[in-house]
Amino acid sequence: LKPPTQGAVAALHMVHCFHLAGFPKGLISCITGKGSEIGDFLTMHPGVNCISFTGGDTDIAISKKAGMIPLQMELGGKDACIVLEDADLDLVAANIIKGGFSYSGQRCTAVKVVLVMESVADALVEKVKAKVAKLTVGPPEDNCDITPVVTESSANFIEGLVMDAKQKGATFCQEYKREGNLIWPLLLDHVRPDMRIAWEEPFGPVLPVIRINSVEEGIHHCNASNFGLQGCVFTRDINKAMLISDAMETGT
Repeated sequence: LKPPTQGAVAALHMVHCFHLAGFPKGLISCITGKGSEIGDFLTMHPGVNCISFTGGDTDIAISKKAGMIPLQMELGGKDACIVLEDADLDLVAANIIKGGFSYSGQRCTAVKVVLVMESVADALVEKVKAKVAKLTVGPPEDNCDITPVVTESSANFIEGLVMDAKQKGATFCQEYKREGNLIWPLLLDHVRPDMRIAWEEPFGPVLPVIRINSVEEGIHHCNASNFGLQGCVFTRDINKAMLISDAMETGT
Protein backbone atom coordinates (compact mmCIF):
# COMPACT_ATOMS: atom_id res chain seq x y z
CA LEU A 1 0.00 0.00 0.00
CA LYS A 2 1.33 3.41 -0.99
CA PRO A 3 -1.06 6.01 0.48
CA PRO A 4 -1.28 9.67 -0.54
CA THR A 5 1.14 11.84 1.40
CA GLN A 6 -1.70 13.62 3.19
CA GLY A 7 -3.15 10.32 4.40
CA ALA A 8 0.08 8.54 5.34
CA VAL A 9 -0.44 8.50 9.12
CA ALA A 10 -3.98 7.12 8.84
CA ALA A 11 -2.78 4.44 6.42
CA LEU A 12 0.01 3.37 8.78
CA HIS A 13 -2.49 3.02 11.62
CA MET A 14 -4.78 0.98 9.35
CA VAL A 15 -1.99 -1.43 8.38
CA HIS A 16 -1.04 -1.72 12.05
CA CYS A 17 -4.62 -2.80 12.77
CA PHE A 18 -4.27 -5.55 10.17
CA HIS A 19 -1.14 -6.77 11.93
CA LEU A 20 -2.87 -6.66 15.32
CA ALA A 21 -5.70 -8.71 13.82
CA GLY A 22 -3.24 -11.49 13.01
CA PHE A 23 -2.30 -10.90 9.39
CA PRO A 24 1.01 -12.64 8.62
CA LYS A 25 3.96 -10.28 8.46
CA GLY A 26 4.69 -9.21 4.91
CA LEU A 27 1.20 -9.98 3.63
CA ILE A 28 0.32 -6.29 3.73
CA SER A 29 2.95 -3.55 3.83
CA CYS A 30 2.83 0.23 3.70
CA ILE A 31 5.34 2.49 1.97
CA THR A 32 5.06 6.24 2.47
CA GLY A 33 6.50 9.09 0.44
CA LYS A 34 5.71 11.50 -2.34
CA GLY A 35 4.51 9.90 -5.53
CA SER A 36 6.80 12.19 -7.51
CA GLU A 37 9.78 10.72 -5.65
CA ILE A 38 8.97 7.02 -5.23
CA GLY A 39 6.21 6.43 -7.79
CA ASP A 40 8.49 5.37 -10.63
CA PHE A 41 10.44 3.06 -8.33
CA LEU A 42 7.27 1.29 -7.26
CA THR A 43 5.61 1.00 -10.68
CA MET A 44 8.76 -0.35 -12.34
CA HIS A 45 10.00 -2.56 -9.51
CA PRO A 46 10.47 -6.19 -10.64
CA GLY A 47 8.76 -7.42 -7.47
CA VAL A 48 5.48 -5.74 -8.40
CA ASN A 49 3.18 -7.92 -10.53
CA CYS A 50 -0.05 -5.92 -10.32
CA ILE A 51 -0.89 -2.23 -9.81
CA SER A 52 -4.13 -0.71 -8.55
CA PHE A 53 -4.10 3.08 -8.67
CA THR A 54 -6.57 5.59 -7.29
CA GLY A 55 -5.97 9.21 -8.22
CA GLY A 56 -6.21 11.91 -10.82
CA ASP A 57 -4.64 12.37 -14.22
CA THR A 58 -1.33 10.48 -14.08
CA ASP A 59 -2.81 7.38 -15.69
CA ILE A 60 -0.94 7.63 -19.01
CA ALA A 61 2.44 7.99 -17.30
CA ILE A 62 1.77 5.02 -15.02
CA SER A 63 0.48 2.79 -17.83
CA LYS A 64 3.58 3.50 -19.93
CA LYS A 65 5.94 2.68 -17.07
CA ALA A 66 3.98 -0.37 -15.91
CA GLY A 67 4.45 -2.06 -19.28
CA MET A 68 2.66 -5.41 -19.39
CA ILE A 69 1.88 -5.50 -15.66
CA PRO A 70 -1.89 -5.81 -15.00
CA LEU A 71 -3.19 -2.35 -14.16
CA GLN A 72 -6.46 -1.23 -12.55
CA MET A 73 -7.25 2.48 -12.21
CA GLU A 74 -9.90 4.52 -10.45
CA LEU A 75 -9.25 8.06 -11.64
CA GLY A 76 -10.87 11.46 -11.14
CA GLY A 77 -14.49 12.21 -11.95
CA LYS A 78 -16.80 15.00 -13.04
CA ASP A 79 -19.79 12.90 -12.09
CA ALA A 80 -22.91 14.21 -13.79
CA CYS A 81 -26.41 14.15 -12.35
CA ILE A 82 -29.06 14.50 -15.08
CA VAL A 83 -32.48 15.60 -13.81
CA LEU A 84 -35.56 15.28 -16.04
CA GLU A 85 -38.87 17.17 -15.79
CA ASP A 86 -40.74 14.28 -14.20
CA ALA A 87 -38.21 13.65 -11.43
CA ASP A 88 -39.16 13.64 -7.74
CA LEU A 89 -37.40 16.88 -6.85
CA ASP A 90 -37.40 16.22 -3.10
CA LEU A 91 -35.65 12.92 -3.74
CA VAL A 92 -33.25 14.61 -6.16
CA ALA A 93 -32.38 17.39 -3.70
CA ALA A 94 -31.72 14.92 -0.89
CA ASN A 95 -29.43 12.85 -3.10
CA ILE A 96 -27.61 15.90 -4.42
CA ILE A 97 -26.81 16.97 -0.87
CA LYS A 98 -25.67 13.49 0.08
CA GLY A 99 -23.83 12.89 -3.17
CA GLY A 100 -22.32 16.34 -3.59
CA PHE A 101 -21.46 17.51 -0.08
CA SER A 102 -20.70 14.41 2.02
CA TYR A 103 -17.04 14.31 3.00
CA SER A 104 -17.01 17.97 1.94
CA GLY A 105 -17.22 16.84 -1.68
CA GLN A 106 -13.89 15.02 -1.41
CA ARG A 107 -15.10 11.80 -3.04
CA CYS A 108 -14.20 10.51 -6.48
CA THR A 109 -17.84 9.51 -7.00
CA ALA A 110 -19.36 12.68 -5.55
CA VAL A 111 -21.97 14.49 -7.64
CA LYS A 112 -19.81 17.11 -9.39
CA VAL A 113 -22.26 18.75 -11.80
CA VAL A 114 -26.06 18.90 -11.93
CA LEU A 115 -27.58 18.97 -15.43
CA VAL A 116 -31.23 19.89 -14.89
CA MET A 117 -34.03 20.57 -17.36
CA GLU A 118 -34.81 24.29 -17.47
CA SER A 119 -38.50 23.78 -16.66
CA VAL A 120 -37.75 22.40 -13.18
CA ALA A 121 -34.42 24.11 -12.51
CA ASP A 122 -35.79 26.94 -10.36
CA ALA A 123 -37.71 24.55 -8.12
CA LEU A 124 -34.77 22.16 -7.73
CA VAL A 125 -32.27 24.91 -6.98
CA GLU A 126 -34.53 26.28 -4.23
CA LYS A 127 -34.86 22.85 -2.63
CA VAL A 128 -31.11 22.21 -2.73
CA LYS A 129 -30.40 25.73 -1.50
CA ALA A 130 -32.63 25.18 1.54
CA LYS A 131 -30.82 21.95 2.39
CA VAL A 132 -27.38 23.53 1.94
CA ALA A 133 -28.36 26.16 4.52
CA LYS A 134 -28.83 23.39 7.09
CA LEU A 135 -25.36 21.89 6.65
CA THR A 136 -23.09 22.42 9.65
CA VAL A 137 -19.60 23.76 9.07
CA GLY A 138 -16.57 23.35 11.31
CA PRO A 139 -13.92 20.92 12.57
CA PRO A 140 -14.37 17.17 12.11
CA GLU A 141 -14.11 16.69 15.87
CA ASP A 142 -17.54 18.34 16.14
CA ASN A 143 -19.04 15.92 13.59
CA CYS A 144 -19.81 18.79 11.22
CA ASP A 145 -21.16 18.12 7.75
CA ILE A 146 -18.58 20.32 6.06
CA THR A 147 -15.00 20.19 7.32
CA PRO A 148 -11.68 21.53 5.96
CA VAL A 149 -10.43 20.19 2.64
CA VAL A 150 -7.25 18.17 2.78
CA THR A 151 -4.63 20.82 1.87
CA GLU A 152 -4.20 24.54 1.34
CA SER A 153 -3.37 23.92 -2.31
CA SER A 154 -6.69 22.09 -2.68
CA ALA A 155 -8.52 25.04 -1.13
CA ASN A 156 -6.68 27.44 -3.45
CA PHE A 157 -7.64 25.34 -6.48
CA ILE A 158 -11.30 25.31 -5.44
CA GLU A 159 -11.22 29.06 -4.90
CA GLY A 160 -9.78 29.52 -8.39
CA LEU A 161 -12.75 27.64 -9.87
CA VAL A 162 -15.18 29.73 -7.82
CA MET A 163 -13.58 33.04 -8.82
CA ASP A 164 -13.60 32.03 -12.49
CA ALA A 165 -17.32 31.24 -12.25
CA LYS A 166 -17.98 34.55 -10.50
CA GLN A 167 -16.09 36.50 -13.14
CA LYS A 168 -18.09 34.80 -15.90
CA GLY A 169 -21.49 35.43 -14.36
CA ALA A 170 -22.55 32.35 -12.39
CA THR A 171 -25.28 32.86 -9.79
CA PHE A 172 -24.06 32.34 -6.23
CA CYS A 173 -26.82 30.76 -4.14
CA GLN A 174 -24.75 31.41 -1.00
CA GLU A 175 -22.00 33.85 -0.15
CA TYR A 176 -18.56 32.40 -0.84
CA LYS A 177 -16.73 32.02 2.45
CA ARG A 178 -13.37 30.52 3.29
CA GLU A 179 -11.18 30.33 6.38
CA GLY A 180 -7.89 28.58 5.68
CA ASN A 181 -8.71 25.12 4.34
CA LEU A 182 -12.34 25.40 5.42
CA ILE A 183 -14.70 26.32 2.58
CA TRP A 184 -18.40 26.81 3.25
CA PRO A 185 -20.81 24.81 1.03
CA LEU A 186 -21.64 26.64 -2.17
CA LEU A 187 -24.21 26.02 -4.89
CA LEU A 188 -23.56 27.75 -8.22
CA ASP A 189 -26.51 28.22 -10.58
CA HIS A 190 -26.56 29.26 -14.25
CA VAL A 191 -23.14 27.74 -14.84
CA ARG A 192 -22.13 27.73 -18.50
CA PRO A 193 -19.76 25.47 -20.46
CA ASP A 194 -17.18 28.27 -20.73
CA MET A 195 -16.62 28.18 -16.97
CA ARG A 196 -13.85 25.99 -15.58
CA ILE A 197 -16.07 24.46 -12.93
CA ALA A 198 -18.32 23.03 -15.65
CA TRP A 199 -15.48 20.63 -16.53
CA GLU A 200 -12.89 20.53 -13.76
CA GLU A 201 -13.21 18.47 -10.59
CA PRO A 202 -13.25 20.76 -7.51
CA PHE A 203 -12.98 17.93 -4.96
CA GLY A 204 -14.62 20.22 -2.44
CA PRO A 205 -18.01 21.52 -1.25
CA VAL A 206 -18.82 23.52 -4.38
CA LEU A 207 -21.46 22.25 -6.80
CA PRO A 208 -22.34 23.73 -10.23
CA VAL A 209 -25.82 23.61 -11.77
CA ILE A 210 -26.10 23.71 -15.56
CA ARG A 211 -29.57 24.24 -17.03
CA ILE A 212 -30.33 22.16 -20.12
CA ASN A 213 -33.13 22.23 -22.68
CA SER A 214 -33.00 18.61 -23.79
CA VAL A 215 -31.87 15.20 -22.66
CA GLU A 216 -29.44 15.14 -25.58
CA GLU A 217 -27.80 18.31 -24.28
CA GLY A 218 -27.24 16.70 -20.89
CA ILE A 219 -25.81 13.53 -22.37
CA HIS A 220 -23.53 15.55 -24.65
CA HIS A 221 -22.11 17.54 -21.73
CA CYS A 222 -21.57 14.37 -19.71
CA ASN A 223 -19.77 12.62 -22.55
CA ALA A 224 -17.72 15.68 -23.55
CA SER A 225 -15.94 15.54 -20.19
CA ASN A 226 -12.43 14.13 -19.89
CA PHE A 227 -13.72 12.11 -16.94
CA GLY A 228 -16.10 9.17 -17.00
CA LEU A 229 -16.12 7.64 -13.55
CA GLN A 230 -19.78 7.76 -12.54
CA GLY A 231 -23.12 9.33 -13.42
CA CYS A 232 -26.76 9.30 -12.36
CA VAL A 233 -30.20 10.03 -13.81
CA PHE A 234 -33.39 11.10 -12.04
CA THR A 235 -36.71 10.38 -13.73
CA ARG A 236 -39.89 8.45 -12.93
CA ASP A 237 -39.67 6.68 -16.30
CA ILE A 238 -37.54 3.54 -16.00
CA ASN A 239 -37.22 3.20 -19.76
CA LYS A 240 -35.85 6.73 -20.09
CA ALA A 241 -33.50 6.07 -17.19
CA MET A 242 -32.09 2.97 -18.87
CA LEU A 243 -31.70 4.64 -22.26
CA ILE A 244 -29.97 7.71 -20.81
CA SER A 245 -27.68 5.71 -18.54
CA ASP A 246 -26.67 3.54 -21.49
CA ALA A 247 -25.85 6.68 -23.50
CA MET A 248 -23.73 8.18 -20.70
CA GLU A 249 -20.10 7.17 -21.16
CA THR A 250 -19.37 6.47 -17.51
CA GLY A 251 -18.06 3.52 -15.56
CA THR A 252 -21.14 3.23 -13.35
